[in-house]
Amino acid sequence: MPLTEHRVRKQQFHDRLGILHHRTLRHKLKLKKRFPAAFNTRWTRRHWVHASLFATLGALIATIIPGFSAQLEPQTRLHATLPLSLPPLTVRAPTAAQPGHQWEVVQIQPGQTLGALFAAMGVSSQVMHQILEQPGNREPLSRLRPGAELAFALGEDGQLHGFRFDRSPTERVELTLAGGKIHQKVLERATTTRIAVASAEIEHSLYAAGRKAGLSPASIAVMTDEIFKYDIDFKDVQRGDRFSAVIEETWREGERIGGGRILAASFTTGGKTYTGVRFEHEGKVGYYTPDGRPLKKSFIRMPIPYARLSSKFGARHHPVLGKMRMHKGVDYAASTGTPIMAAGDARVQFVGQQRGYGNVVILDHGKGHTTLYAHMSRFGKIRQGQHVSQGTVIGYVGSTGLATGPHLHYEFRVNGQHRNPLSVTMPPPEPLKGAALAAFRQQTAPTLARIESMEQLLYASAPKAEADKAAGKRG
Repeated sequence: MPLTEHRVRKQQFHDRLGILHHRTLRHKLKLKKRFPAAFNTRWTRRHWVHASLFATLGALIATIIPGFSAQLEPQTRLHATLPLSLPPLTVRAPTAAQPGHQWEVVQIQPGQTLGALFAAMGVSSQVMHQILEQPGNREPLSRLRPGAELAFALGEDGQLHGFRFDRSPTERVELTLAGGKIHQKVLERATTTRIAVASAEIEHSLYAAGRKAGLSPASIAVMTDEIFKYDIDFKDVQRGDRFSAVIEETWREGERIGGGRILAASFTTGGKTYTGVRFEHEGKVGYYTPDGRPLKKSFIRMPIPYARLSSKFGARHHPVLGKMRMHKGVDYAASTGTPIMAAGDARVQFVGQQRGYGNVVILDHGKGHTTLYAHMSRFGKIRQGQHVSQGTVIGYVGSTGLATGPHLHYEFRVNGQHRNPLSVTMPPPEPLKGAALAAFRQQTAPTLARIESMEQLLYASAPKAEADKAAGKRG
C-alpha cells in the first residue's frame, strides 16, 4: 500500500512539470510575436548603422534644446556691487601682544564673574589681581555686563602675554605682560554724533512704544518728567496717541553705541499736539515751545509727585483742635520720609520750627510769591538765604506740629494773601525776546523741520484714511 501511494505521487509530480513546461513555451512564442523581427534575430550591419544614427541624433537634440529653452526664459535682472568709501579705522587692527601670540576674544556670560572667566581661560587669580591694580582698571572691570568683550593673548605655553578691554565707549585699554611686569596703554576710539528721528504710535504703553522706536529708558524719562511734565498727564495716555523725537546718537566705527540728548519732541494726545525744543539760554538748558516760550512753568502744582490730596483749601473742622477753622492751604498724605520738592525757583526765606506748623520751610519766589511747607520730619540740605531750583528736595514728609499723621501742609501766598494752590493762576514764565529769540529761531529751525517732516510722512495720511472709512460707511 505505501509503495503504491509513492508511485502515484511521483506520477502526479511529473504531470505537473509537463504542464509548467508547456505553459513556458507558449509564453515565449507570444513574446516573439509582439517584438519586431529585428529583436528576435541576429543583428546585421544595417541594424547597427541605424542604431548609431538614432543615438547621434538623440545626443544632438539633448545638447541643443537646453540652450534654446534658455533663450525663451525672461532675462534676469543684473546685479552689481559698487565700492563704497568707508571712514578710516580709528583703532589699529588687533595684533598679537608679541609675535606668535593670537588674540582670543570672549564674552561675559550672564551670571559669570571676572574670576570665573579668567579661570576658564587658564589665567591665575594672581595675574587677574595684578591687572585690576593697574590705574583705572578696577572699577570698569568690576562692572562688566553680560555681552561685554574681553581679549586674551595666550602663548603656546598657556601663559597670558596680553589683555585688552574697553574702559569706556571712547577708550580701549591694552596691557602687555612680560618679565613679571605689566605695561599699559590707552587707545582713544573716536566717536561721531548723528541726528536721528524716532517716532511711534502707542499700542500698549508709552514705555514699550518708546523702546520699540529705539529710545533709551533715560530718553523716555526726559519726555515724561521734563519736556511734557507740565502739559500732559501720562496716566491718561491712550492707545493711538503718538510721539516723535529728534535725538542725538553716538556712533563708533560704524556701530551705534548709545543715544544722547533729545533735541526736540512732539506728543499728540487727546487730539492736541504738544511740541518742545531744546535750547540753552543764559547758561541754563531748557525746552521751549516753537515760538520761544519755556515749557517749564514757574510753579508745579504738587510738591510731592502722585500724592493723595487729603484736605482741601477753605473752612474745615480742625482734626486736632476740634473746631471750625480756615484751612489756608492743602494737605497731601504721604508716608514719613517722602521727599518734598521746591515748587519753583526761589530763595530760602525760613528754615526751622513754627508752633503748629512744626518743622517748616518758607520759600520766596520773587514778585510777591511765597510758598510754605509744614509738618516735615526733617529738612533737606538747605540753609536760609540759599537759592534753590524748582524740584530741589527741601525736606521730607512727617507729622511734627499739630498733625494727626504724616502729611505735607502746603500754602501758596501772593503778596501775603493765601491762595488756593490748586486753582490759583500761576505767573507765566518769561518768553525769549530780542537777540535770544532770534538765536533760538536760527538754532532750532532745522530740528523743527526734521520733526515736522517725519510727522507728515508717517501720519499725514491717517486723517484721510479715517475720512475715507467714514465716507464708505455713509455710502
